Amino acid sequence: MLRFDIAPVCANAYRLQAAVTFAVSAAYLFTPYRWLALVLALGGLLRGFVSPHKCMSYKLFATLTAKLGKGKQVNAGAKMFADKLVAIAGAVMVASWLLDSPVGMIPAAVLLVFSFIDLSIGFCAACWAYALWYRLRAA
Repeated sequence: MLRFDIAPVCANAYRLQAAVTFAVSAAYLFTPYRWLALVLALGGLLRGFVSPHKCMSYKLFATLTAKLGKGKQVNAGAKMFADKLVAIAGAVMVASWLLDSPVGMIPAAVLLVFSFIDLSIGFCAACWAYALWYRLRAA
């Protein structure tokens, strides 16, 4: 479902956001700094459930890409869906950190892989799944 109630977002700013997701997921998996999952949970919550335009990191990345002439506007719906998934994965990671459980390694590994794919080649798996879901519902 296309979101016309929220202004379009910059796809390249979201690629930079994927770099943050990749870095936080790697830190969660390979360092003792598991509390960094709060960055994913809170950022995903704000961008996915409120508006990407209210998030400071998105504003920073959108400004940076615009100044570099790399701003590419896309509909916000699919990107917000991806952020909702990041918020859920981040919440699981935070909860497992607080409970001292290894379960958080699973969403961290998934985010690590998919954020690397988005960062390196620009393929957003959550955006693809979002579009597929609405195509199948229309049929």
